[in-house]
Amino acid sequence: MDYGMIGKIDKARRYAEQPERVRFDQFTVTIDGDNNPHKIAYAEGSWHCDCDFFAGRGVCSHTMAMERILGQMVLTPAAGMRAAG
Repeated sequence: MDYGMIGKIDKARRYAEQPERVRFDQFTVTIDGDNNPHKIAYAEGSWHCDCDFFAGRGVCSHTMAMERILGQMVLTPAAGMRAAG
């Protein structure tokens, strides 16, 4: 293996150990719920889910699960307001 690749592998390891370096801007995922799969979208600090609960409340177990999985790698609306202020 050449020295250039060794350096890149080391840098990748350091980046992976510092998840605070990563911020998702937008994405879509599918979560297999207990009854049905659900499409979850994230864009510019806001979540959306196709489940009925989200439609009525603006939050659901699917979006909360994604927030737990991704942690600080997604900007939540409250965190966005703190960062902007």
